[in-house]
Amino acid sequence: MGASNTKKPYFGMTGAKLNIWLAIACTTAMTLFGYDQGVFGGIIVTDSFLDTMGNPDSGLQGTIVSLYDIGCFAGAMITIAFGEHFGRKKWLIFGVIIMSIGAILQTSAFTVAHMIVARLITGIGNGMNTSTAPVWQSETAKASWRGSLIVFSMIMNIAGFSLSNWMTYGLSFVSGSISWRFPIAFQLVFSVILLATVPWLPESPRWLIAHGREVEGAEVLASLEGEGATVDSPQVLNQKLEILEAVKIEREQSPSWGAILKGKTGNTGMVKRLLLGSGTQWMQQLVGINVTSYYLPLVLQNSVGLSNTMSRLLAACNSVSYLIFSFIGLWLIERAGRRKLMMWGAAGQAVCYALISGLLSQANGTTTRGQSFGAGATTFFFVYYLFFGICWQGVPWLYPVEINSLSMRTKGAALATGSNWISNYIVVQITPTGIQNLGWKFYLIWMAFNTAFVPLIWMFYPETANRHLEDIDKLYRDHQDLVFVLRCKEAYQTERPQRFIDAEHEREDAVKHSPINVKDDNSDGEVEHNEYA
Repeated sequence: MGASNTKKPYFGMTGAKLNIWLAIACTTAMTLFGYDQGVFGGIIVTDSFLDTMGNPDSGLQGTIVSLYDIGCFAGAMITIAFGEHFGRKKWLIFGVIIMSIGAILQTSAFTVAHMIVARLITGIGNGMNTSTAPVWQSETAKASWRGSLIVFSMIMNIAGFSLSNWMTYGLSFVSGSISWRFPIAFQLVFSVILLATVPWLPESPRWLIAHGREVEGAEVLASLEGEGATVDSPQVLNQKLEILEAVKIEREQSPSWGAILKGKTGNTGMVKRLLLGSGTQWMQQLVGINVTSYYLPLVLQNSVGLSNTMSRLLAACNSVSYLIFSFIGLWLIERAGRRKLMMWGAAGQAVCYALISGLLSQANGTTTRGQSFGAGATTFFFVYYLFFGICWQGVPWLYPVEINSLSMRTKGAALATGSNWISNYIVVQITPTGIQNLGWKFYLIWMAFNTAFVPLIWMFYPETANRHLEDIDKLYRDHQDLVFVLRCKEAYQTERPQRFIDAEHEREDAVKHSPINVKDDNSDGEVEHNEYA
């Protein structure tokens, strides 16, 4: 039976409306991630929590906070093994359920062991979610919307982070365990939203087509296109052909994990692309964001010398400015491109950490002059967040999805996310001890990393803005020795290369003149699509 004779899916929504609901689901997953990332920064300085957990020292505090990241890493690795089999939707639902179980266990914790197990479980669910939501978003979004939508989802990640800061600040005036149990339990609100939206939304058309479900994939493409598009519309057929071409090439040339580890990947550039995607996530952590994301109240107390209440308030205010300025990144992501944003951000962040270190070396809370230096350092913590929010918040989550090939997109995104979490764990584990033992010198480490990343990105990272996902496959097939991108203008220019535009027009012309658009008198209006399988 043709698609026109069946009940309309997705409550009859198509085009922009359907894309908006997909964006709501994906951004809710990332908002939950941001909330969960920020909530423990306020809890770790809450007296009731510390008393309940037996007043852990700085090392054990770091372990309680950072083992969540080990859970996230495990969730990302599980996604590599099983995520592609189940598809984007089902896997995201599994992740939300696991994360909800972890949130309930954290809320009911009375011992360090209980809390650690609960945070590990929560982390596994979050690792699954953060490995899947950006892929699902990118594979359902129009090319012109893709960068903006994923950056917007990361802006909502900051909104979740900001919400958690204000919630823990407000509840710091409340006595008893509700001051920390309620903020943890609030994660379940996001879980309810996800479980109410994800099940009825469309699966990724690229995943459907790659798994032999071409008719379903074409129907989803038509629904996402909107404006009365059908599976026979030229723009839908063109997208389907583009995906089928990429799938065919990947199936013919896609190596096993064993071959990848040995570097035997044919002409797909797969190892290079996996490393580049994972590299953005390593860099996002090594620019020093989670030195402050998890611990800003602790940093302001121990490094600057502020009171507990003032540290919480400034952390909450900082999260608002971080959120507001991150919208600039939404405007710049396609205009400036991925490369320039990362380089500008790393340069600005290096300057901020250099000034923070210098000012903290002179800060002394007992004199007016020392307090002025502390205030100056606090200002540059705020400025650092502005650079990060504009330039680095979204790109490292978008880039692995764009740079990896279709068959490796789930694995590549999960590997990149796993890289994020293992590097996150390292940073979060060492920060309390580093602040305690090194003082202002601790921040010089992050200055050095930021400085090093500017030339690294300039030399090695191809531009992925303003391209179709399949354009990157063609770039690496046609330039098999591509490592230093400065040797290939197509690799670093912000605009889409003209030859990709010309090839797309040729496909569209071929589709218009193809026999596929001619109805078969004996088919009751149905069209066979097998000639493109």
